[in-house]
Amino acid sequence: MEEKRVYAQKKTRKRGKMKIRQAKEMDISRIHELLVQVCLVHHKGRPDLFQGDHNRKYTDEQLREILNDERRPVFVAVDETGKVLGYAFCIFQQYINDNIMTDIKTLYIDDLCVDEECRGRHIGKELYEKILEFAKGQGCYNVTLNVWSCNEAAMKFYEKCGLKPQKVGMETIL
Repeated sequence: MEEKRVYAQKKTRKRGKMKIRQAKEMDISRIHELLVQVCLVHHKGRPDLFQGDHNRKYTDEQLREILNDERRPVFVAVDETGKVLGYAFCIFQQYINDNIMTDIKTLYIDDLCVDEECRGRHIGKELYEKILEFAKGQGCYNVTLNVWSCNEAAMKFYEKCGLKPQKVGMETIL
């Protein structure tokens, strides 16, 4: 496993140095471009559920609120010029004194995206590893996420990262 990590870093360095940091307000316009990419992927897979006209998940104001909310950390991968290549939106979740759930703290990945022009450079893997490191440092029990079954590339990526199914959402369209 250690060899793979070194290889990923070398491969990324070949194309320029990449850094992962917490997102800032100056990243909002670039994050929006990536949010549109995610929306289009979901629209292609489920046009019955997702609009496809360059819509995005958050407005500028909503993004500002998220970036200033310590319960919702957002990480970005940036190149040597500061251009955002990918992001990961996270949310702390915690059950305390729940009737059936144990008292655990979870870091939920709400959204993870790498620019379609930058894929294959291990940027997503580096973002995910940063999330794991951050979650451990915050005393989290686990890291979770949801992935749409129509997004096979994302499912394969998450499986390669070591994620396992925790629960399955099902539907009947009427």
